Amino acid sequence: MWGRFSGESRPADDPQVQADAPTNVDVIAPATMSTAEQMRHSDNYLSLKLDLHAFLIEKYNLAALDSIDVEGLLGEIRPIVRDYVRDQGIAMNAAEIDALAADTADEMLGLGPIEPLLKDDSIADILINTHRQVYIERGGQLESTPVRFSDEAHLLRIVNKIVAGVGRRVDESSPLVDARLADGSRVNVAVRPISIDGPLVSIRKFSRRPYTLERLAAFNSICQPMIDFLRIAVKTRKSILVSGGTGSGKTTLLNALSNYISDRERLITIEDAAELQLQQPHVGRLETRPPNIEGRGEIRQRELVKNALRMRPDRIIVGEVRGEEAFDMLQAMNTGHEGSMTTIHANTPRDALSRLEQMIGMAGMPMSQESIRGQIASAIDIIVQTQRLSDGGRRVTSIAEITGMEGTVVQMQEIYLYSRTGTGEGGAVLGHFQATGVRPRFAPEAEAMNLTFEADAFNPRTTY
Repeated sequence: MWGRFSGESRPADDPQVQADAPTNVDVIAPATMSTAEQMRHSDNYLSLKLDLHAFLIEKYNLAALDSIDVEGLLGEIRPIVRDYVRDQGIAMNAAEIDALAADTADEMLGLGPIEPLLKDDSIADILINTHRQVYIERGGQLESTPVRFSDEAHLLRIVNKIVAGVGRRVDESSPLVDARLADGSRVNVAVRPISIDGPLVSIRKFSRRPYTLERLAAFNSICQPMIDFLRIAVKTRKSILVSGGTGSGKTTLLNALSNYISDRERLITIEDAAELQLQQPHVGRLETRPPNIEGRGEIRQRELVKNALRMRPDRIIVGEVRGEEAFDMLQAMNTGHEGSMTTIHANTPRDALSRLEQMIGMAGMPMSQESIRGQIASAIDIIVQTQRLSDGGRRVTSIAEITGMEGTVVQMQEIYLYSRTGTGEGGAVLGHFQATGVRPRFAPEAEAMNLTFEADAFNPRTTY
């Protein structure tokens, strides 16, 4: 029946994989893809869907789309789709018509071909390499998908729908943009002329159910003594810097740490594209703004950090520190906003301190290297290092405490670390967590607040 709509296809995603599954997913052979799946990714089907979409846009009251959900829209367009298919002389059964109606509804209300990927909680990243190719990351591994767009204009229409939702634009004069979806998922877009072959879109999805440190422990990303240490550090208002590479889980860890902040505290978050999912009731969210078409109206993170200090925050949480705002962030941590948190791109805790020092220098303040390091040593208490390993798994590889200055060097002692011991079946990384035997300097302060560590929490002979 679907001979004219069949086409060569790639592996389909497995809908049975759960959001929390830490295992890798094997690619399904094209031969096992159902005829219906092959049909939905064929050239003729994509063309039919876009023609139908244009037909419905002409007939439908566009203003009503703002107040209708997908189910309501499906109920209204299904008979129209049935009549359209019949008038075009296309042979389809009832199930195939329902699928066509659902895909068309996704075009009208959602994000078209990638809408099913957004609904699949087992997918962590969606990577669109022009309109011809879409990859996903699942279980830490990249997979090709059969999803694609009919042409570059189709992809650009979806991109413009995303960026318009957060008041931003993308075109030849502004070819790079950071945006977010309604659920907080992070989106980066690059279009021509920056992207030579066509639009490149990266979507970092966030779990609908925010991660806790206990959930991360279930994936072997962290061990229980580390969790207890970080919980006590947050409750004793220690300022924390989460360091790691791209995709290492920095923002996820920052969200999880925020669970231990008291509901009675006022939090102000500052981000380039709002993506933090804090669970406290008293949160004020600030987001940077790019310049308008005349190049005016830009609001950078530094201005937001300065403004946050006038908003009576108990703690300030910066999604990622990457420039001169580092100076104002440290000033806040040193002047009554202890317990603030931020993330930074660095491969080791010592590298994180070096990067922070360079960023403070970008603020253009007349400060010596020694005074900059003194500011860092007095403002930051804990550095948590995260890493994405070769098997795709994320680990907290180090927790270090800053203990002060010795001469011109910031002193730091490692409390916990992750040691890699080998490689298992399928390339899985083998290793264990363990303490270094060093007891944190803030332990007496924690005990004064009735927050105690387990007796063997810092025993270096115990591994996890």
